[in-house]
Order: sequence, then C-alpha cells, then structure tokens
Amino acid sequence: MKVSSTPGVVRTAPTKAVKRTEKAGSSTEPGTARRIEDTVQILGIPPEEMTERVQHAIMSLMQEVDSLRRELDQTNRRLREMEDVADTDALLPIPNRRAFVRELSRMISFAERYGTPSTLMFIDLNDMKEINDKYGHDAGDKALFHVARLLVENVRTTDVIGRLGGDEFGVILAQADESIGAEKAKSLADMISKNSLTLNDEEVPMSLAFGTYTFRSGDKPDDALDKADKAMYENKRDMKGEDNIR
Repeated sequence: MKVSSTPGVVRTAPTKAVKRTEKAGSSTEPGTARRIEDTVQILGIPPEEMTERVQHAIMSLMQEVDSLRRELDQTNRRLREMEDVADTDALLPIPNRRAFVRELSRMISFAERYGTPSTLMFIDLNDMKEINDKYGHDAGDKALFHVARLLVENVRTTDVIGRLGGDEFGVILAQADESIGAEKAKSLADMISKNSLTLNDEEVPMSLAFGTYTFRSGDKPDDALDKADKAMYENKRDMKGEDNIR
C-alpha cells in the first residue's frame, strides 16, 4: 500500500539517509526506498534517525497493513457472494421473493422521488399440476426454468424479474405507465404461449394468467403485490371460469 497517495502529502527529493539504504549490501529490498521515504514524510521521522532498524520496522508495518487490506478485500468479496446466494431463488437463477420485494421498494421510492410510475406484473403459470402429474416434478422444474429464461430474454436490463413462490413470478417494468405496462405484460404472456416446452419429445404448451398494477408515490410493496395479485386472479377467472381456477 503506497501511503503517498494520501491527500495533502507532497513528495520531496530523496534524502541522503534514504539513499544510503540503496547501497550494495543493504537489507532493504530494491524499490522499497521510495515507499519508506514517503512513509517517513508522513510520520515526520528526521532523516538522521532513519536507521536500518527503523526502516525494518516501517517495512514490517507496511506489510502488515497490506495483509490486512487483502484480508478485508477477501472478506468483502465473500460477503458479496453470500448476499448473492441469499438473494437468488433456490431453484432458478433469478431473484427470490425477498430480493424482489426489496427492488420493488426501491422502484417505488424512485417513483416517489421523480414522479415516474412503473408497473408491476404478477404471473401465475397455468396447468402446472397437470405437468407435474403427467411428466413428474423434474418436468415441473424444467417448465419453471423455461418460463424464467423467456422472461429474462424478453425484458430490458432495467426491469426486474423474480420468483414469488411456487409457480408465481413477478416482473417490475421500470418507468412504464399503466398503458405501456399493460401492453408489455400482454406481449410477454403472448410470447410465452407461443414458445412451448419440449418434454420427452413432446411439445407441451405453456400459458399464464397475469395481472398488472401501476404503482406510484406512497404505495407499499405488499399493497402493490396484493393489487397485482388480485388483477391476476380476475384474469385467471376469465380464462378458466370461476369454478375451474387452479
């Protein structure tokens, strides 16, 4: 770690005491004289007191600081990795409900600050029980992967996709008002219905029910999810009839 990068420190020409440490037979490694000199300027050690013992003490201190910095970097990296694991769904490579709700809260705050609405899309896959019963639960997992991949490939990088649980997904359509959000949600639903899933050389159609809610300033994440969920339920009821909803 080069302490000379500290603001307010001005380098000066090498002192004679430092130059002597660079002579043949000195115990100081090549290239360290400059670092020692910079440290001396900060610590305020007079040049005449820069004995080999002092230089060795300074170098030991600098090496310890470097080691602590590397350990801190490794710890921060591990913490980021752990946060990524905690925020990722246990089955799919997308955010889980906890991370999704946190992003929803952030987007609501953005709407409150800038007056720009965004739209929440609540998705429920149709006929997942039939897929599990006919092809097995591994097939059900493949169906979830299939839908998650299609969603990721067909939204913007500013949008957020998450698994809310079971066969339910959420999509935050950033800076999309009610009209744009509803149009985009319908296009995503149509896209998924046109891309069937292949299981055991058989084409299995996929479809979903969805509901949207355009949130604005003052909304709460749970309230936005509840309103989008209710809109999805209405859509599912229209698709299958109230007595055949699943």
